[in-house]
Parts: sequence; C-alpha cells; structure tokens
Amino acid sequence: MGADDKTQNNAEKLGGKVQEGLGKATGNKDMEAEGQKDQSKADLKNAGENIKDAFKGK
Repeated sequence: MGADDKTQNNAEKLGGKVQEGLGKATGNKDMEAEGQKDQSKADLKNAGENIKDAFKGK
C-alpha cells in the first residue's frame, strides 16, 4: 500500500510542477500558486509515508 501512495504522491507533485510551469508561462499567478501548493501537499504526504515506513522497519 505504501508504494502505491508514494506513486500517487509523486504524480501529484509532477502535476503541480506542470501547473506551476504553465502558470509562469502564461502569467497566471493563481495557477502558479496552485501548482506550488500541490507540490507542497505531495511532499508532506511523502514525508508521512517515510515516517510510516520507518516505523514498519522498511
């Protein structure tokens, strides 16, 4: 289950990077900020997964 969650988190981070890049390219600050928020959210989720893995002994 952890690997699937990490894959989803990485996909969310990649989507955030794309959205941020599109926002920068088009001058859309809201889109850029939303992309940054998605990346931060994915990073936090990954940190949680890493903590869970540490307690499981992986």
